[in-house]
Amino acid sequence: MAGNPENSTENAADEKRRWLDNPKNVDKIVYGVYAISAFLLVIDPFIHKHGPFAIEHWWGFYGIYGFISCVFLVLAAKELRKLIMRREDYYDR
Repeated sequence: MAGNPENSTENAADEKRRWLDNPKNVDKIVYGVYAISAFLLVIDPFIHKHGPFAIEHWWGFYGIYGFISCVFLVLAAKELRKLIMRREDYYDR
């Protein structure tokens, strides 16, 4: 019986597990991203850059710039949410 709630829990238990359901695999991906980021930061001084501004030649400039930009976007989104947020029952009225 498809409508029986007891069968729905059995179906959830029978569902095939994916490879990202295992926390160890997620940890491997996170550590891989950390390793790639560290590697790129280490080789940064050895790469010739062609930027028009002197600041673009600083060590780790693009990583720092990206991090600061991301933090700014999150903070701006939090403030923007206060302006455009609607009540939970907005569409029910």
